[in-house]
Amino acid sequence: MVGFWHRLGTKGKALYSATLSPPFSSPLTLPNIWVPTQTPHRPLSSGFHRATGQTQSAAEIMSGKPIAKDIKLRVAAEISRMKAAIGRLPGLAVVLVGYREDSHAYVHTKLKACNEVGIETYIVQLPQDCTQDRLIDVVSSFNSNPSVHGIIVQLPLPEHLDEETIIIFVSPEKDVDGFHPLNMGNLALRGREPLFIPCAPKACIELLLRYRVEIIGKNAVVIGRSKIAGLSTSLLLQRHHAMVSTLHSFTNNPEQITRRADIVVSDVGIPNRVGCNWLMPGAVVVDMGTNSVKDPNSPRGFRTTGDVCYEEAIKVVSAITPVPGGVGPVVISMLLSNTLDSAKRAYGFT
Repeated sequence: MVGFWHRLGTKGKALYSATLSPPFSSPLTLPNIWVPTQTPHRPLSSGFHRATGQTQSAAEIMSGKPIAKDIKLRVAAEISRMKAAIGRLPGLAVVLVGYREDSHAYVHTKLKACNEVGIETYIVQLPQDCTQDRLIDVVSSFNSNPSVHGIIVQLPLPEHLDEETIIIFVSPEKDVDGFHPLNMGNLALRGREPLFIPCAPKACIELLLRYRVEIIGKNAVVIGRSKIAGLSTSLLLQRHHAMVSTLHSFTNNPEQITRRADIVVSDVGIPNRVGCNWLMPGAVVVDMGTNSVKDPNSPRGFRTTGDVCYEEAIKVVSAITPVPGGVGPVVISMLLSNTLDSAKRAYGFT
């Protein structure tokens, strides 16, 4: 079987509500400093600011669930308005290669979220031994389909396929993952705006802004430099005038560097890699790691954990994202936001 097409309908109408106005405004327009999409949550205590010399007694848990819910509701309301005005809906295409359980789980979550807000979805599943030419043909067909406004090629791909080549074949105007060199390059250059910012870094910054974490002039450390999260998170923090250090596998004395950081973002994919001895008292931690750890007490036989040792960190930091339930839900909502933005641009809808 070379592949199959599957189209999902638009469900989740209960999310549409006229009471959700004002219309959703994407946080992705990049002025000198981008503001959050909604009224921030209650501010963090003064433990985050070194100048006060104070630390708070209990860390703020920066949950992403209420933020994701708010953004999804606003996206749904705006899609409903688009449908009523011009009779069109955003469309998202997902290309899945192989049989990785985690990739299938991620795709399922994305498609479910699209259904809830009214985004039409298309999926092509290709076998593990799919050729590069076949994959390029599928991507090209979505590039030329006017009903498709966003294209995701689920990563990672099987080793015999060249990820960078495939990413380049995705039209920059439909690159809702934000990985195309044109979008990444524009993100890196001051005075230019990418069409899309990768969803994970976009979610990270949104969380910080919603919880009123001061970024300007702060020391920020990003552990990891993947294109999916670490690299573009570093670029976004620089856009917000933080002093950013990026740590990787060749960094000497990473613990010493991280202990000087006001903001720590981790994206290494190693469970509990960052302990309390890596963290400055009062720091803010955004854990972007998603790792499966064996747990005989769990019905599934494993549990999901982040890169940061949560039980240790929560005793030291002023704020931290949980895993799961922190960055993850916001990442999905940002995918919906990017797809909506793409459809608006395509239809000239404001």
